[in-house]
Amino acid sequence: MAFDIEMIKKVYEQIPARVNKARELTGKPLTLSEKILYSHLWDGSPSTVFTRGKDYVDFAPDRVACQDATAQMALLQFMQAGKDKVAVPTTVHCDHLIQAKIGADTDLQNALNTSNEVFNFLESVSNKYGIGFWKPGAGIIHQVVLENYAFPGGMMIGTDSHTVNAGGLGMVAIGVGGADAVDVMAGMAWELKFPKLIGVRLTGKLSGWTAPKDVILKVAEILTVKGGTGAIVEYFGPGALNLSCTGKGTICNMGAEIGATTSTFGYDDSMERYLRATDRADIADEANKIKEYLTGDAEVYANPEQYFDQVIDINLDELMPHLNGPFTPDLATVVGTMKPKAEKNDWPLKVEWGLIGSCTNSSYEDLSRASSVAQQALDKGLKTKAEFGINPGSEQVRFTAERDGILKVFEDLDAKIFTNACGPCIGQWARYEDPKNAPKNSIVHSFNRNFAKRADGNPNTHAFVASPEITAAIAIAGRLDFNPITDKLINEDGEEVMLDEPTGWELPPKGFEVEDDGYLAPMADGSGVQVSVATDSERLQLLEPFTPIGNSITGAKLLIKAFGKCTTDHISMAGPWLRYRGHLDNIANNTLIGAVNAFGKKTNFVKNQLDGEYGGVPDTARAYKAAGVPSIVIGDHNYGEGSSREHAAMQPRHLGVVAVIVKSFARIHETNLKKQGMLGLTFANEADYDLIQEDDTFNFLDLDQFAPDTPLTIEVVHADGSKDVFKANHTYNAAQIEWFEKGSALNKIKEESAKNA
Repeated sequence: MAFDIEMIKKVYEQIPARVNKARELTGKPLTLSEKILYSHLWDGSPSTVFTRGKDYVDFAPDRVACQDATAQMALLQFMQAGKDKVAVPTTVHCDHLIQAKIGADTDLQNALNTSNEVFNFLESVSNKYGIGFWKPGAGIIHQVVLENYAFPGGMMIGTDSHTVNAGGLGMVAIGVGGADAVDVMAGMAWELKFPKLIGVRLTGKLSGWTAPKDVILKVAEILTVKGGTGAIVEYFGPGALNLSCTGKGTICNMGAEIGATTSTFGYDDSMERYLRATDRADIADEANKIKEYLTGDAEVYANPEQYFDQVIDINLDELMPHLNGPFTPDLATVVGTMKPKAEKNDWPLKVEWGLIGSCTNSSYEDLSRASSVAQQALDKGLKTKAEFGINPGSEQVRFTAERDGILKVFEDLDAKIFTNACGPCIGQWARYEDPKNAPKNSIVHSFNRNFAKRADGNPNTHAFVASPEITAAIAIAGRLDFNPITDKLINEDGEEVMLDEPTGWELPPKGFEVEDDGYLAPMADGSGVQVSVATDSERLQLLEPFTPIGNSITGAKLLIKAFGKCTTDHISMAGPWLRYRGHLDNIANNTLIGAVNAFGKKTNFVKNQLDGEYGGVPDTARAYKAAGVPSIVIGDHNYGEGSSREHAAMQPRHLGVVAVIVKSFARIHETNLKKQGMLGLTFANEADYDLIQEDDTFNFLDLDQFAPDTPLTIEVVHADGSKDVFKANHTYNAAQIEWFEKGSALNKIKEESAKNA
């Protein structure tokens, strides 16, 4: 029996009429994305046609999911919203605060010992407000959601950028900051700019060493890390029908790496098989009743250029295995062509680790196919040259894989089986005692991101993204330039052997099985639950409302001019800093310490204009704040790329930053800045970025006239007294300007809750 089946039935009852009305209004066939969007409007049945990439629209998502690192701040904010219970089904998943070091059992116990305060807080808040709670070790949020909560045609949001994984089951699932989640949990509309649509037509069929992961690695090469910004990527065509449900999830998952709002596939037989295999036949039965409404209209897929803003064609028969990286997930190399590129760029060809798992590739199918490669090392007398690390996606996957002997294959190769958690994928990998001074090396993994320091804190680790099968093969060979399609290996008997093509199972032949899936249902009545936070806690801190910045900003000092790539990892690092995700003041001590300062090209080294001394970014920001001086952050293109973590917006806000002015934003981060009541602006003329000097002071000349579609005028006063004036664009609508005026979106929610009390 599925969770929340009555809610799902209600959604399915509404979809046909709403889709038919949307077709009538638009006068055309609809994509799947449009069907889901128009059937989830806050106002109910469609009454107007929205312009893609322009109109802000209020939606009513069906559910919310939060992982433990972001749930802390999301729930701390929800506690201020004045609500007794969440308005839509909501879950919390404990998967980020478990460090990978020794192995599953020891690492899980260490996490329970060190983060028990946080886990207890999350469990008690979940009980109080009617939230489903998944214990530490239950699994990675996105795999657990795919197994239990995702359903075709639904809409959900989650406080993690890889919430998009649920597109593998035909959802529009979108990563957001915690403040957005609070809106939905509090029973309010959720706002999103109506997305543009990118269609990816898949033909042919995957075979040999090529895997679903290679589809998104190719798409990342085509679109780059910002090419999907503001768009939903919809996959279709005969090639899509040939992919497994979890393979579709992998492709959607890494859509976060191209900046896409989300990615999705139409409902098909593979999704039905997965629903039935995961004990959700009731959903499959209901979905089958409205099957034609859960995929794009035939006319759309027959003539996609007429209905999508952009169309990409990929022939799966011709697609080759890829390695993407290092340091960015869109730098693609076809397997077998790595050597000259690596030698030219001085990338180490020796591979030290192969890591399989994460929310992107931790399904039963992934583990079974990778294990078929690993089994060959045992059968053919090969000594593996790199170490193996395995992260199963959920307890259900782990238990089933262990039952079927899949994990034993890896264990026989001395692999470390880590906890069912994110681990190395998010920097929770205790690989080095001193990662900052660790040696230059290469690793290959089936994760989604490979930014510098992402996995192990070592800036010299060159991480390459590949499918689980290719990761296993390269780990066995120990070389980045190994091509399993053509290259031979020497076994322990001195014989030349080749690896055969991987094999595996889409779904476990004997079905899924689990003894304890790790789920705790909330109390029926949580009104008596007391949520306490110790005043001297280092891990948790109750929030104080942000004070409105006001309509006059003068004398603001430059805090940092970020040079080049500045992701949310640069703005608010993960890894060991995850322990402070529930304590705003403590985690603010990592604010922008990874960003490269354009002046001097160093990290965490900026000039304090009050005394002329140089110091760390957080210390300098605190000095400005203590002196009552607002500060400004300047950034480059795609600022805030990566995770949905709203800490990257809340921390600068907490430290007195009033505006972030950049060449362009990643979608989620721009929204997070707006939600926290600060200014997220873009240079009207990108070249004006070059005007900014180290000792600059900023005066906003017309902030008192802040209005939609009207640029702001900013005066920059340089150290020599000379001035420049530039225009800054913004995408604030009237409601978002009110967030700014109130100090934050949460302040607005609290005000409305008080009125309605």
